[in-house]
This record gives sequence, structure tokens and C-alpha cells, in this order.
Amino acid sequence: MPRILLALLLLAALPAAAQEIHLPVQLHHLANGLRVVTLEEHAAPVAVVQIWYHVGSKDEVAGRTGLAHLLEHNMFNGTHAHPPGTFSRLVAKAGGDDNAFTSFDYTAYYEKFAADRLTLGLELEADRMRNLLLTETEFDRERQVVKEERRMRTEDNPESALVEQVRAAAFVAHPYGRPVIGWMEDIDRLTVDDLKRFYERYYRPDNATLVVVGDFDTATLLPEVKRIFGPIEAPPSEGRRTFSEPTQRGERRVTLRRPAKLPFLYAAFPAPTFDHADGPALEVAAQLLAGGKSARLNRSLVETQRLCLYAGAGYDGDAEDPSLFTLYAALQPGHTPEEAEAALEAEVARLAGEPIGAAELAKAKTQLEAGFVFAQDSPFYLAMTLGRLYTTGHTVADLEAYLPRIRAVTAADVQRVVATYLQRDRRTLGVLIPEAGKAPPVRPPQTSGVVR
Repeated sequence: MPRILLALLLLAALPAAAQEIHLPVQLHHLANGLRVVTLEEHAAPVAVVQIWYHVGSKDEVAGRTGLAHLLEHNMFNGTHAHPPGTFSRLVAKAGGDDNAFTSFDYTAYYEKFAADRLTLGLELEADRMRNLLLTETEFDRERQVVKEERRMRTEDNPESALVEQVRAAAFVAHPYGRPVIGWMEDIDRLTVDDLKRFYERYYRPDNATLVVVGDFDTATLLPEVKRIFGPIEAPPSEGRRTFSEPTQRGERRVTLRRPAKLPFLYAAFPAPTFDHADGPALEVAAQLLAGGKSARLNRSLVETQRLCLYAGAGYDGDAEDPSLFTLYAALQPGHTPEEAEAALEAEVARLAGEPIGAAELAKAKTQLEAGFVFAQDSPFYLAMTLGRLYTTGHTVADLEAYLPRIRAVTAADVQRVVATYLQRDRRTLGVLIPEAGKAPPVRPPQTSGVVR
């Protein structure tokens, strides 16, 4: 039985009060400013160690994009205590695995271990927090890796290339318009000194959140955390910059001509974060439009009209600053971008203007609840959620409020936010026009952060 179906059945069988989420999360602060978030989870003898730095691509400056992601790559290249090539080898030898990712708002690193090995993760992360070796040789090697990553994910993927261009047009002031991986020309001009300055400024205990979730005793763990991380000094800091985006007062259009098999449309609308009063209704709206094969866009554009290969929607409510609500569609052969644009507009108008059936609304909300509840079974997902929340100024209370806020959404709420935010004058519309040349396969675009 599929996990989502099982979750739906479980939710239907439980009274609402039993479906609430209450997590015994503890927050601690070291004298050097490090935030420590712990959650004991004894269902299995495993533990997740994550370190989140409150720095992402939005903290870069024009002409130096890609720094946050390139630094993430170089964080695995060694310290005096652990020479290049040993970090992941030590983790694997202990039976664990490790990785990292960079987003617009933060950069995070993680290790997953058997619970009795988690001290190794703490020691490795503390060591590279301030002791990283940044050499020209390793820097140049990682730069070539990142450039190839950009070619594969964006430059050789026309759909992702269009998404990148639409974001650049949608944000005229906020750095969310820059790609997390960086512009190729900027990656070429970065230097190891740029990387060192970025590392010194942002990789520090008072700009980090340590998250540990799993089978451990907090009273025993905290002295270890203080022993390992406590001696790290926080150097004098500069204030973190804040950003805003002026109100959009007219449609913007982007046309990209690339070798491609079929046209592709991508529409972006400015939208508030999930903690805004309209956030839950926007989340439900995205679910109604694109929450599975029975959702509106797939049912209408793909199955009934046979206009598109796939169509979907997304709401970036997890961003730290107001971001985007998006719609997209990849066309079937023989159809034009104008047809797809009209069809997307029609579905938006129908969602905003026609009554939403009680059963359809209930299904969308239950799907969101099911996915949320099921995710709490994963220590790794819990650590990811807690890291994102605490890094961006939220707490576990925001996590626990998710279900009540989703349940409170009404059909009128959905119609109001769709009519408010998904207006043509607030839209940035991108169209991929195929041209002659060898076309890569049609595949969904890369739209968010970058994993190492």
C-alpha cells in the first residue's frame, strides 16, 4: 500500500486531537552564541547531526554569485586535523553517511550514524567550523566540479534554464533572483581569497544552529557539545544584511530560445511566506492545483485536454523572505505556448471564481496533513525541519501550528488568495521556444537549492 494512502487511512481513523504534533524539542545556547536544538527520538538506534549556517546565496554580492555553494563543496576538503579526502571516509568507516546543501537562505551539513557514533559528527563539524584549509589546488578542482554541475543541471536543461531566467526577472532588487549555483561568469572569476573572506565572515558559532535528533540522552549529550564546540571563539561580526523587493505593477515576460523538444511555460507570482496569514491558504491552493494526478492541472491540461505532458504548481512558503507561487506546463507536440498560457489562466480563474467543493477541499487538506504527519517518522526530516525553522528565526511552535492552520483554511480563503496573488499584473511569465539543434530529453526543471 502506498505510504500516502496509508497515511490518509490513518488520519481518517484518528480523532483530530490525536493527530496534533507535540515535539519535546529543547533549545540551548552556548556562551559563544551557538544554538543547539535537540530532540530525543528512541524508536531506532540512530542519530542525525546537522549544522546549519545562516548564510546562503542571498548573502553574496553582484559579481560574486556562487560563493555559498562553492564554499559548501570546499568544506569537505580538509583541516589540519583531518587532511583532504578524510572527512567522508571517516564518516563511512563509522557506518554513516554525509552530505550538504545550499539554498538562498542557509547552508547545511549533515551526518547520519548509529546513535553510539554521533560524537564523531560533532567533532568533525566543530573542526571545520573554523579550521578549514582553503588551498588554490582544491579550490580550482571544486570550481571545475561546480561548473560541470551547472552545465548538467541548468545549461543542458532548457526547462531549468527558463526557471533561472524567470527568477532573475521576477526579482529586480532581492537577491533571490540570482541562482544558488551562481552565474557561470561569476564562478569563473571567483578566487580563493573571496572564499576565505566569505568563510571567515559567516562560518562562526554565533551564526550557526546545531541540530541533533535521535536515540540519545540530552543530559549526557550537552556536556559533550559544550566540550567540543564551546572553545570555538566568535570573532567580531558585521550585521547581516536584509533585503526587500518593490511591488510589481505589471506583467513581465521572458522568452528563451534553446534547442529543446517541446515548448515549456513557467509563471511566477510574488507571494508571502507561510507564516503570513495567507500562507496556509496558498499552500492549499497549490495542493488543489497540483497535489497528485487527480489535482486540477493534471486532470484538465494533461488528461482531459491532452494539451500538456505535465503541469504543476508550487508555493515557496518555506523561504525566509517573501518568494514565489509558481505554475508550469510542458506542452504536448502540436500545441502552442498561447494555448497553454490560456489554459493555465483559465484554471486560475476557475479556482478563484467558482465554488470549491467541500470534498475536494477536504481531500487537499487531508493530503497535506498526511504528508506532514508521515514525515514526523523520519529523524532526518525532523532535523531538517527544525534546522530550517531555528535558522530563520522560528521555533518548534511554528511546526506544531502547521496542522491547525491548514485545517482552518476555508474555500473562501483559497479563492481570496488566488484572486489576490495570482493576478496577471503580478506575473512574470517565461516561455521556452524550441529551436534547431540537439535537444536534451524533456525533464522537470531544477527550481530550488543545490545539493553537493
